[in-house]
Formats: sequence, C-alpha cells, structure tokens
Amino acid sequence: MTTLTPLQNAVRRMAQERNAVILAHNYQVPEVQDVADFVGDSLGLAIEARKTDAPVIVMCGVYFMAETAKIVNPERTVLSPDPTAGCSLADSITLADLHLWKQEHPGAVVVSYVNTTAEIKAESDYCVTSGNAESVVRSIPVDREILFLPDQFLGSWLKERTGRENMHIWMGECHVHAGIRPDEVRRHQEALPSADLLIHPECGCASACVWANGRGVMNPRTYVLSTEGMVKHAASSDASTFIVATETGILHRLHKEIPNRNFVAADDGAVCRYMKQITLEKVRDTLRNLAPTVEIPEEIASRARVAIDRMLAITV
Repeated sequence: MTTLTPLQNAVRRMAQERNAVILAHNYQVPEVQDVADFVGDSLGLAIEARKTDAPVIVMCGVYFMAETAKIVNPERTVLSPDPTAGCSLADSITLADLHLWKQEHPGAVVVSYVNTTAEIKAESDYCVTSGNAESVVRSIPVDREILFLPDQFLGSWLKERTGRENMHIWMGECHVHAGIRPDEVRRHQEALPSADLLIHPECGCASACVWANGRGVMNPRTYVLSTEGMVKHAASSDASTFIVATETGILHRLHKEIPNRNFVAADDGAVCRYMKQITLEKVRDTLRNLAPTVEIPEEIASRARVAIDRMLAITV
C-alpha cells in the first residue's frame, strides 16, 4: 500500500469534492500515477474515459490523450493539467501531409496511431494503439490498400507480422523510442541472459533486436508488447528479470504491481519530457480551477469519434 504525501492526499480530496476521475498514462511521474484512479496505456485510458460516469475527467498524459477523452465524452468536462504537453510523434504529420498522401492513394484505408491530433483522427478510417493495431489491420480486407501513420517502426512491425505488402507507412517516429539503441539493449541482454526482453513496437531498435535469422522468427525471450502488454506478461512470466525497452515511467507501475520481480530499463535516458510536464502541482491546480478545459469543434470531434469507436470495437 502506497503512503501518500500531504499534497497527494490534498489532490485526492479535491478529486472527490469535484466528483472527478483522474486518469494517468504509464509514463507519468510516480507521484501522479499514485493519485490516479486508473493508470494504463493509451487504449486503456480511452476505454476508461468512455465508460466513466464522473462529470469531470482529469487526463494526466500528453494532449492528444486529453483530446481523445473529450471526443468520446463530449458532454463531460475534460481537464488537461498542461495543454502544452505535446508529442513528437503526433507532430510528425500535418493535416496537409495527410491530405496529399490520400490524394496519392485514392480509396486507401487510413489507419492512424492514437498518437495523433484530433484533426488527423478526423481524416482517418481507423484509430489504433500499439495494443490493438495488429487486430485492426487484420480486420481490413486484404485487397484494400492501407495508409498507416505516423509511426514508421510500429508500421514496419505490423507489416512484418501481417504480411500486408499493400500497406504504406508514414516515416514518423517518437523521439524517445527511436533513441533506444540496439547496442544498449544487447549489453543488458548479455549481462542478463535469462531475462525477458519487453520491447515496445515504437522502438527504433525493434528490427535489430527482435528478429532471428529467419524472416518472421523472433529471438528467444523477446516480446514486442504495448505497455499494458508488458505489465500482463511480467505478471505471468516465469522469468525473474525483465529488460524493458520503452519510456522509463512504466518501471514505477511494474515495480508497484509486481514487486517480486526485477525490472531493468533498456535505456535509462528513455524519458519523455512532454509526459513529465504533468506534475502533481499542476493536477492540484487544474482540479482547483476546473481549467484548462479541452474543447474540440464538433465537426472535427464527430468524424474523429468514428475512427476511435472503431478502435474501441476491436480490442485484444
């Protein structure tokens, strides 16, 4: 049982007074995770946001996550403790980019990773997370051309897994995951030969670390997983040590929920400065002021809601 600090207790009291639910992404700082009603990945946050009956939602994550919560809950107040907390991956494609790409591939199905703006989601046929992207891609008829955006590494992983040669991939990347180096991962593997390697599909090192000599054959004790998948795998695996290749914020949740295992960051420098912009003080202030609120024009929200609803309908 985590002992809360006076400020954390104050935040919890304010949330109760405001009848608010606090949702936090796995990459949030530990003191924010520990006051949240729910901690999870992008898919989990979207599901929790849609099913909550709380009139106020505090989304502790980068801004596109708050947008998604508002899109699925247009009648509720959605608060973002810091609307300037952006995402390098979401910024890697603009609305003009997507319009031009669609013109080059008329009739293609647009599959957008959840790490995108509401405007991009509104121009998409499907929205996906790393946890359900493969299921969504497999649900699309094999004769349909697919435009997958914006993450090139997740797209390459999906193309390898599904064999979809008619899937075109946007060359965007998450600066944190792209920066996790294969040599750093291998160094940990050599030092911990019995450890499971848990690697996020956004990682630039995935292709170098995952595949054995044969195409489609994965290296032993290597698992490509969403952050939620990492938690589930670690809880059920017979391994005692895990090398975790994703943003380091997930280690707090792993240590907290599975205390009898050893978790090692594949790269201690894999820290998202945008995620860390959300502080406990900002959560307190946004509950006190009921601001900043998230507002999305209904014309955009209604179209984006179609893509998000399709994502939520195809879970794993």
